[in-house]
Amino acid sequence: MSTAKWENNEEIKIFREYLRIPTVHPNVDYTACTEFLKRQAASLNLPVEVVYPVNEQNPVVVLKWQGSQPELPSIILNSHTDVVPVFADKWTHDPFSADLDAEGRIFARGSQDMKCVGTQYLGAVRALKASGYQPKRTIYLTFVPDEEVGGHLGMRELVKSDYFKKLNVGFSFDEGISSQDETYAVYYAERTLWHLRFKISGTAGHGSLLLPNTAGEKLNYIVGKLMEFRKSQVQKLADDSSLEIGDVTTVNLTQLRGGVQSNVVPPLLEAVFDIRIAVTVDIAAFEKQIRDWCEEAGGGIELEFEMKNPFVEPTKIDSSNVYWLAFKKALDDLGLKTRVRVFPGATDSRYVRYAGIPALGFSPINNTPILLHDHDEFLKADTYLHGIEVYKKLIPAVADA
Repeated sequence: MSTAKWENNEEIKIFREYLRIPTVHPNVDYTACTEFLKRQAASLNLPVEVVYPVNEQNPVVVLKWQGSQPELPSIILNSHTDVVPVFADKWTHDPFSADLDAEGRIFARGSQDMKCVGTQYLGAVRALKASGYQPKRTIYLTFVPDEEVGGHLGMRELVKSDYFKKLNVGFSFDEGISSQDETYAVYYAERTLWHLRFKISGTAGHGSLLLPNTAGEKLNYIVGKLMEFRKSQVQKLADDSSLEIGDVTTVNLTQLRGGVQSNVVPPLLEAVFDIRIAVTVDIAAFEKQIRDWCEEAGGGIELEFEMKNPFVEPTKIDSSNVYWLAFKKALDDLGLKTRVRVFPGATDSRYVRYAGIPALGFSPINNTPILLHDHDEFLKADTYLHGIEVYKKLIPAVADA
C-alpha cells in the first residue's frame, strides 16, 4: 500500500508538522510551537493573540473566529500543546519524526494526546470557513501549555485572568481518550485527585525488642485499611460490567520511605498514596474516615496533602444544558455510538468546570489502541481525517446552539 495518498494530504501535512515540534517535558521550549500556530492563524485569516497567564516560558495561543452574534456566550476549542517525556530506545520510530507506515499509522508523541485534536479543530475550521459558514457564537481556539504536569502554568491561571473572563465563555471542548472499540467516549466529569503523604511516628529503639506503638505497626494498619478499601473498588468493577475505572475510587501506594539501619526501629516511616475519588463519594466523609483510621492505628500520624484538588461539579448532561443537547444530537446525527463517562485521570477541564463553565472531553478516535503516554504512540491517518469530519458537524452544532 502506498503512503502517498496520506503524505500528500494537506491536513495530514499540517498534523505531522505539529507532531515534529518537540514540546516535551521537562523544560519545554514552546517557541517553535507558537510560531507554527501563528502561521496556522494567518492561513485561516483569523486574529491570534499570545497571552502569558504565569510567565513568558508558558504561552497560551488564542485564535478568534468572530460570531455573527458576538454578545452570546462564546465557545472554546481547547487543547494542550505539551507532551509527556519519551524513552526513545523503547520506540520503533523516532518519537518526533511523525513517521507514516504502510498501514497509514502516524507514530509520534502527542499523536493521541493531544496534538491530533488541536489540528483537527484547525482542519474543521478551515473547511467550515471555505464553505462560507459563520458561527453564531464566537469561537476561540485555545492552545495551552503545561497540562501534562498539572496545568499550573497554563489553564489553572488562565481561567482566573481578566483576559479569560472577557472571552465570556459559555462552553468548552477538550480532550477525551481513544476508544478501543467502535464507540466514542464523551467525558462530563473527572474524579477528585489527592496525593496523600502519611508521616507515621512511633516508638524508636533496638531491633531486638518488641516495642509498643511502632511506626511499622501503624503503617501496617493504615496500608491494610486502604488496601481493604481498594479491594472493595476492584470488587465493584467485577460485579457491574457497566462500570469503568472512572466510576470507582482508585487507591494506589506509590512511595515508601524511612528507616535508619537494619537493626534500628525507626521513629518515622512515610507512605504516599495516589487517590482518585469517584464523583459519587462524599469527600468530607472520606477524609474523616482516613483520619479515623489514623487514630485507630495509634495516632501520631500527620497527613500531608501534596495535592488536594477540590470537588468539581460535573457538567450537566440533561435538557438543562443546551450545549450538551446540541453536542449529543450532532454525534447521533453522524451515527456515532457514544458512551458518557467520568474521565479516569485529570485534564484542564477541571479548571474550566471549577470556574462554572460546562466542558465536555471528547477525542474523535475509535478502534484504536489506547497509547497516550505509551511507547510507539500512533494515530491512523484515516482516523485523523475522519475526526475532522466529526468536528465539521460538532463545532457548528454547538456554536449555533
